[in-house]
Amino acid sequence: MSSNQVIQNSGLFRVGDRVQLTGPKGRMNTITLQESLTFHTHRGILAHDDIIGQPDGSVVTNNVGVEHLALRPLLVDFVMSMPRGAAIIYPKDAAQILAQADIFPGATVVEAGVGSGALSLWLLRAIGPAGRLASFERREEFADVARDNIATFLGNDPQNWTITLGDLAETLPDTMPPQSVDRVVLDMLAPWECLGAVSEALKPGGVLLCYVATVTQLSRVAEAIRGTGFYTNPDSHETMIRGWHVEGLAVRPDHRMIGHTGFLITARRLAPDTILPELKRRPSKTDFSDADVEAWTPGALGERNVSSKVMRKRVRAAGASAELSKARDLDAG
Repeated sequence: MSSNQVIQNSGLFRVGDRVQLTGPKGRMNTITLQESLTFHTHRGILAHDDIIGQPDGSVVTNNVGVEHLALRPLLVDFVMSMPRGAAIIYPKDAAQILAQADIFPGATVVEAGVGSGALSLWLLRAIGPAGRLASFERREEFADVARDNIATFLGNDPQNWTITLGDLAETLPDTMPPQSVDRVVLDMLAPWECLGAVSEALKPGGVLLCYVATVTQLSRVAEAIRGTGFYTNPDSHETMIRGWHVEGLAVRPDHRMIGHTGFLITARRLAPDTILPELKRRPSKTDFSDADVEAWTPGALGERNVSSKVMRKRVRAAGASAELSKARDLDAG
């Protein structure tokens, strides 16, 4: 199968498909279908062969009569359950990134870092086969997990996607010509360190979006963007989601909500030699002390490091899923 071919993720379940099983109490498990294998729970055994050949959205029964709803996972389901090297960007933020950065079909997009590939999947879907996604990642094991996760979901290695290992500030000038990039999305601890290379690569009018976790990062990247003189004044916000319980007349907000996960800050690239008119604003503290800078270092930010043992296990799991998904589509072809 060609890497450019669009996979129709529908129809009857077949070997290699990922299937989301929902039990009677709403508990969900995701499995990859293989002949002669079984799915075990404390409430019985379900044969993969009983699912293979059934239409999407079927109810299947295990050996003790417990019913499970079988559905192909949506992208939002997949990214929440896939093997992770680094923490993912959650769907609520991914949706806002696509909107605020104005990711469009055919766009040339730069992404750093790639993490576990969750945002890469959303970006690839948004740019379509005519677009190009150039991802940059400093850690090889993260890049390996991202490649396998994307191959698992898509069933192939997309030809319009590349991962470059290394620091974005050093590798971007050698990868993308000046003023050739439509959009840049930065998900890293210190995005201000890459503004020089990013500013050269972005087209006039292009969008820079940074995803940061803390207010200190938010403050520093905003002032760094202003300090370049190459961008419009940055816009910052966060997204929170609260679900609702709706059963008959029992309608109320859920007790739990998805609160803060990160801040999005966006700005647009100005044309060369353009000076942005100064906005009238109240005086504010924009200088940084040594203590402030220390608060913005990776150590102070509390970066979580995955142990080598756990990382090797996740790489193996992602690789196994990718091979099964690729084999499925080769057989279908």
